Amino acid sequence: MGNFKEDIVKTEAFIFDVDGVMTDGGIMPLVDGDFIRKYYAKDGYAIAYALRMGYKVCIITGGRGATLDHRLKMLGITDVYLDCMDKISAMQDFFARHGLDPANVIYMGDDIPDLECMKAVGIPVCPSDAASEVIEASRYVSEFAGGTAACATSSN
Repeated sequence: MGNFKEDIVKTEAFIFDVDGVMTDGGIMPLVDGDFIRKYYAKDGYAIAYALRMGYKVCIITGGRGATLDHRLKMLGITDVYLDCMDKISAMQDFFARHGLDPANVIYMGDDIPDLECMKAVGIPVCPSDAASEVIEASRYVSEFAGGTAACATSSN
């Protein structure tokens, strides 16, 4: 474990997964192919605040759907990779487009598909209910589960 106050000072960007990080991981499929997810308002506020403070915020998720896209637009997030099965390539694209140093990036993931990205950044973090392998790979573990302020604790 590291010193979060020191790491947050050097942070340039935040990358979040969605299902299990911004949400509790539960999804309800709709007949039109979209999904309903439940988001925590404090996480949304913290992410929008980080954007207003000049941080880059990126979403890289295997999730998809019009309601998900709508939520991310509501927050003002423009760096979005939905239905993404190659998260490391998406993350490298994000770094290249913004000239970011991976050592100064927080990545919050909760499950095995996030591990490669988490190992490629300087500040890997996760919700308290993440997969055990993800917890082991994290520099910080939020006291909160996914979808219940885990994002907020990583961005303030």
